[in-house]
Amino acid sequence: MGFLDVLLGRTKPVQPNLDVLFTVPPAADTLQAALGFAPTGVGTVCFKPAEGSASAQSQRDIRELLDLDPALDVSASHDEFGYTWITCRQSTVDLPALMTGLHAINATLADAGFGLTLLCTVIGFRGDSDGQPRHLGLVYLFKRGTFYPFAPTRDQHRDTALEMQVRAELGGELPIEADLQRWFPIWNAPVP
Repeated sequence: MGFLDVLLGRTKPVQPNLDVLFTVPPAADTLQAALGFAPTGVGTVCFKPAEGSASAQSQRDIRELLDLDPALDVSASHDEFGYTWITCRQSTVDLPALMTGLHAINATLADAGFGLTLLCTVIGFRGDSDGQPRHLGLVYLFKRGTFYPFAPTRDQHRDTALEMQVRAELGGELPIEADLQRWFPIWNAPVP
């Protein structure tokens, strides 16, 4: 960082650590034991697609790479904000294999020079409370290198008490985003 950066208050962005995605399976065991949430076998990567052939080639590379794992059903969707969601679904839940697939998507895009377009990775979990299903997503913020829990309820509301419980349970296992204002809702995500 240069002298002018310090004077002008500029900071270098946090370098993402994609290997932290592999700490999710042990954290999932804690989540299941403490709060009764089990992985759904669904995860997704969100990014802003760039224009041009390099972006299209990266998406083809991702598809070819993930097609090597017959247990993953891969699909792509687009939201109203112009983001692309590449979603991996497993018929039999194997969280380490899912995390490997999500890591491959992130790494392929980052290696192709599209790291700045990556927004987040979301891993889905499900539990129940008094017979009512509850959903939870662990959201990895690529540019921050941190996770936060997102617990949507019906009608675009969120269960903030559950999110705080998850933060307390997983704070020692995952880098949890300290700035709660960065815990943005992802209402229309394919996960959770």
